[in-house]
Amino acid sequence: MYGMVTERHVDLDIGRIRVREAGDGPPVVLVHGALVNGHLWDDVIPLLADRHRVIAPDLPLGAHAEPVRPGAPLGLRAQADVVADLVSTLRLDDVTLVGNDTGGAVCQLVVTRRPDGIGRLVLTSCDAFDNCPPRFFRFLVWSSYVPASAWLLAQTMRSPRLARLPVAFGRLTHRGLEKDRLDRMFAPVRRSRGVRRDQVRLLRSIDAADTQAAAAALGGVTIPVLIAWSADDRIFPPEHASRLAALLPDATLSPIPDSLAFSPIDQPDALAQRVTEFVTGSVRG
Repeated sequence: MYGMVTERHVDLDIGRIRVREAGDGPPVVLVHGALVNGHLWDDVIPLLADRHRVIAPDLPLGAHAEPVRPGAPLGLRAQADVVADLVSTLRLDDVTLVGNDTGGAVCQLVVTRRPDGIGRLVLTSCDAFDNCPPRFFRFLVWSSYVPASAWLLAQTMRSPRLARLPVAFGRLTHRGLEKDRLDRMFAPVRRSRGVRRDQVRLLRSIDAADTQAAAAALGGVTIPVLIAWSADDRIFPPEHASRLAALLPDATLSPIPDSLAFSPIDQPDALAQRVTEFVTGSVRG
């Protein structure tokens, strides 16, 4: 139990996935990005839970609770399959899927490859087109070939001061990450050699071919889409929000001011309000 949030594990083909849930009502599934986990959404979950059933899984994106089964694929298509399998296993319908960072790329692949059960999509700042992984963070892929790099990264993230450096989260959030959240995010990598192995395989598997394929298929996505991009973003170009909106048949742009890429941390109230209004049909661009 973490606050009002209940925690459990769900068995999927890829392995056991930790899931946090809160509230009741229309389901909202929150999809985080690489090297963090569902604790990215800690400030958003209680704001949504009074009207929605909020589900925040820890995808095997490098900070997950348990290693995946040996040899399981970890690229973006495999991550999309995890989300789709979770929706199916939990018997969810008319889901509002919300993606941030790498999770937004995963969501694009879900709605273009396995859209069953998905009723709406919200894209915050995220990987798209050829910006996958983002150019500024491609050094993480190179560093994954250095022995013990995942362990060293996890140890470094014990300090909020170091986490604010530009090579860490400094370009992703105005607010920074407090020590408690850093510990919740990076504890699995610190304690589990298997999770560290997964993280290395993940970083070596991310491929812009997947986001480019998703972009080519977005014209066939007919569900409503809200693009709530961060206005101050330095990692995910704001013009990508307009490009995505132009490709999608039913898209609404609603930028989030005073936020870098991690809007769930910088502006949780604004993001939660946009999601709620989107689900009820009252969102304004």
